[in-house]
Amino acid sequence: MKSGLMRKKDQEEAGEIDLTPMLDVVFILLIFFIVTSVFVTEAGIEVSKPEASTAGETSGDLILIAVGPGGDIWIDGDQIDPRFIRSRFELRLADAPNSAVIIQADENANNEQVMLILEAAREANIEDVRISAEA
Repeated sequence: MKSGLMRKKDQEEAGEIDLTPMLDVVFILLIFFIVTSVFVTEAGIEVSKPEASTAGETSGDLILIAVGPGGDIWIDGDQIDPRFIRSRFELRLADAPNSAVIIQADENANNEQVMLILEAAREANIEDVRISAEA
């Protein structure tokens, strides 16, 4: 009688599937995709961009800078004083040397702020500077 019980237990154990290795692989894939994903960067405020017929797509390392309708300047979610734009550009260039600057100026923004940003980008030796527009 004992031998019959032992045989039945051995058959039950042989029929079970261990899911632990499959779960390990799933978690490793999940971690891989989280680490390698690209997150969307934002300048800090939502601006109403002017329309342009020559607007195109950009890619690569981008430094997004936004100019609000009141002339406030935002980089990486922080409002910044115009005097410190160049130093912020240089800090970002230390991480990604071939970055492009995208200026997202509100259509009601003062052009003086945009000119300050362009001058700071020139002084920081950034060659690719673009003004964002709606196509």
